[in-house]
Amino acid sequence: MRAGDITIDHLTETDDQDMEVYFQYVKDAETLRIACEALANEELLGFDTETTELDPRDGELRLVQFCGGKGSILVDLLHFQNAGKLSEADELRPLRDLIENERVTKVAHNAKFDAKWVRHHLGCELNGIFDTYLASVLISAGDGDRRHSLADVTQFFTGTELDKSEQVSDWGAAELSQSQLEYAARDAAILLPLREQIAERLANDKLEGVAKLEFEAVMPVAEMELTGFFLDADRWRELYDKVKKDQALAADDLQEMLSAGVAQASLFGRSEINLDSQAQVAAALTNLGVPMPETTRAWQLQPLAEQYPVVGKLLEYRAAQKSVTSFGENILEHIRPDTGRVHADFRQIGAPTGRFACSNPNLQQIPHDPAYRRCFKAPEGRKLVMADYSQIELRILAGFSGDKRFIEAFVSGTDFHSATASQIFGVDAKDVSAEQRSFAKRLNFGVVYGIGASRFAMMTGVSQRDAEETLRRYFSTYPRLDAWLRDAARNVIETRTARTAIGRMMRFRFDESDRQQIAAAQRNGKNMPIQGTSADILKRALRLLHNELRGSSAKLVNIVHDEIVVECDTADAETTLDKLGSAMKRAAEEYVREVPVVVDATIADEWIK
Repeated sequence: MRAGDITIDHLTETDDQDMEVYFQYVKDAETLRIACEALANEELLGFDTETTELDPRDGELRLVQFCGGKGSILVDLLHFQNAGKLSEADELRPLRDLIENERVTKVAHNAKFDAKWVRHHLGCELNGIFDTYLASVLISAGDGDRRHSLADVTQFFTGTELDKSEQVSDWGAAELSQSQLEYAARDAAILLPLREQIAERLANDKLEGVAKLEFEAVMPVAEMELTGFFLDADRWRELYDKVKKDQALAADDLQEMLSAGVAQASLFGRSEINLDSQAQVAAALTNLGVPMPETTRAWQLQPLAEQYPVVGKLLEYRAAQKSVTSFGENILEHIRPDTGRVHADFRQIGAPTGRFACSNPNLQQIPHDPAYRRCFKAPEGRKLVMADYSQIELRILAGFSGDKRFIEAFVSGTDFHSATASQIFGVDAKDVSAEQRSFAKRLNFGVVYGIGASRFAMMTGVSQRDAEETLRRYFSTYPRLDAWLRDAARNVIETRTARTAIGRMMRFRFDESDRQQIAAAQRNGKNMPIQGTSADILKRALRLLHNELRGSSAKLVNIVHDEIVVECDTADAETTLDKLGSAMKRAAEEYVREVPVVVDATIADEWIK
């Protein structure tokens, strides 16, 4: 039978899905050409791949599946291996053209996975993406109970149960079984009705704009993961050995300082406790006369460090301990021998705010200490080009609030933290001390995170009354800022939602009779639009930058919230610097119009400024 120009070789009807799956199994160049020409006339195509491994460098791309309105094609790349390198095979040009065709929307689930495989093996970009995984995460709006696998999303939106048993079958077999082919065809076919349901929900929730933003960021992120970030293993081992020694010394010093506060005596020398036990450490500090806060978290202990050296030593020990456990030899296991790089996994929507999350390893939590950062470098003949936004969240807040004095502080070009200190302490800007500026900086960023007087008092060591008076002076200086924050807090209680400038949504669950839950919702309701808009800006910058760098020696290698790191040939460094700064500035100006945006960019051999 035929459907348009696609010859249908198989018809499968499954009872569990009550759907017919038509597909053509493509194993030769002429059939591929005819099929791709037919599918190029479709507006929407279900798109999927089947691979022999999870990492494109470790396995083979076996099947590429498309599903259109009149049937599907399954392209078996094993039968094209004799053409040589797949990315250069002329007979696969129709397939690459279809994948890159921006006019044809490809509906995929977790499109980043497929994008990496076709980029690495076929040498082409996946364009025109509609990602049902990312869309599902957006619609869930922070609901941690929702799951987002293809089977879960299909069940949730269409009520269809997918049989995924063939997912772990042998996709490297010389001959694929009929059940494997039917499985591959079904996964591609279900994407079109799934997209229809999801698109309707995106429209109802006013999430179409942010969905487009996420879809356009998929290819830049896929490229970044494929490229990886070069890590000097010898430097890292040298640093780790030093940190282990520092940790041991800090632990010994801390045990000595705490021993006088340990309740039980020891017959064999000094008394020792488990330094990683919050209860034991808190008890020892209390016995030493330290006025302990509710917990021993760093932000609560920091104000006590200057007055009580034992607290400062505890914070030093914890920093060294974290470095040993989180940034030790385990990170070296992630260096691929064939590239000398770490290829981390970046999740686009790692938090409800839209911020990225990173793992294997977490490059976003590498300490700012230059000793760590300099281990990440450009190989010989290459440079790192780095840029970050200056105080972007404060600038977003200024734009949201419309507060003239707040905005003017940025427009004037003066140091914002000094300007705030000048207002708070009633001194001329040129007379602001370093301590006053530091105090104002903590206050400014605290406001972004919805800080209250109690927490600000604990962070800075001032009394509750002084903290309340400081916040009163702050908000009397910026009255419209105060009004915006109050409106944001009220809105989250009334609607149980918060949104970014482009419309990204976060839903809140709280018990109306629980004051702590209400306070947490209000705090997050103030912060989410600001932090989320910052995340949206970064993703927009990634797409603009990707378009600018296409075809050049420059490659995206890392992102950290408001920072982008690119690697390029030394000869292209200045040009890349201009492209990076321009893309980031243009992206921010789409969202922040009343406040000037500042991008700090530099060229270096190592990941340090």
